Amino acid sequence: MDQNSLKKYFAAEPDAKLRDAVTELLYDDIVSLKIRPGSKLNVNQIASTLGISRTPVAEAIAKLSEVGFVVSHAGQSGNYVLDLNLCDMINLYKVRTAIECEAAALCAYNADDAQVHQLTALADAFKDSVIRKDVRGMKDTDMPFHKLLISACGNPYLEQSYSVLMPKLTMYQCSMMEFVGHSTETDNPWASSIKFNHVSVASAIRLRMPELARQSMADHISVSLNFTTLTGNGSDPFMYLVGNK
Repeated sequence: MDQNSLKKYFAAEPDAKLRDAVTELLYDDIVSLKIRPGSKLNVNQIASTLGISRTPVAEAIAKLSEVGFVVSHAGQSGNYVLDLNLCDMINLYKVRTAIECEAAALCAYNADDAQVHQLTALADAFKDSVIRKDVRGMKDTDMPFHKLLISACGNPYLEQSYSVLMPKLTMYQCSMMEFVGHSTETDNPWASSIKFNHVSVASAIRLRMPELARQSMADHISVSLNFTTLTGNGSDPFMYLVGNK
């Protein structure tokens, strides 16, 4: 987030309010982990970086507090990016399983050939990124694969429900991609399975086998949780992502 990103935002949205632009930029940096979980948000520093006054920054942080991405801590001054933790991820992924497994099965019925081709291309690109330990490549292909799967399933209520999970889910997925980028099959036995998960789901959809697609997605989410759990070696792995702690 810098002055150039602010200029690009207004080039695309010339009528936007400055407060809303700052909110969007902060939101994007938080969700993508450019601003780490647990980081303290310094209003003066952000304002200086963007070359603007403190007021729109303070208003943006207040808006992000309303949706739960910025919190305050008892006994501490200031505002902090929401922390991530393994227990929260487990609860979130239980809901994710219910939505995405059904969506995968519906895709086997409803996705058109162009969508299936795109899912397959994203799955192959994700696999290649995992093999190369290319964290940026993983992030660029992981959530787009899942978003496309949801939009291609043909059920608008599933899509609406998934949109509620999307911001927090993106944070956890971006975190997991960083864990994958620094893991080996020796220190985490689930690492070898991750590269094939998207390919398995896409293949089942391409074969028009809904129950196989459902099971492949369930296996994928289970592998993600198992991998993340073992990453911590008995501790919460997200403690290592915390910003100013």
